Amino acid sequence: MIGPATRVMVATAPVDFRKGMDGLAALVKERMRADPFSGVVWVFRSRRADRVKLVWWDGTGLCLLSKRLEQGSFRWPRVEDGTMRLSGAQLAALLEGLDWRRVHQARRVAAPLEAH
Repeated sequence: MIGPATRVMVATAPVDFRKGMDGLAALVKERMRADPFSGVVWVFRSRRADRVKLVWWDGTGLCLLSKRLEQGSFRWPRVEDGTMRLSGAQLAALLEGLDWRRVHQARRVAAPLEAH
């Protein structure tokens, strides 16, 4: 599902968690002005930040993943209207309940030139 090339967008404001996949897809279209069927993974949070829902189109249908932490809360960006982008690695950390802000993109280092 989530690979290095996967585009992940986070809705920073809490949403009504009674919404299912269709309601969340409508939020993507209306509030974020984006296409919910583009393959982007959209991440939503509850008010208490102890639950998240992910919605994405996998090419054959709309998918919904929901997770609730038994203890603690998910680390979340400051609450405001809007979206922000995460990497696949940052999303994986978020879903584990870790501080995703500590996950950085791998840096590419050029191979050293061999002396002849």
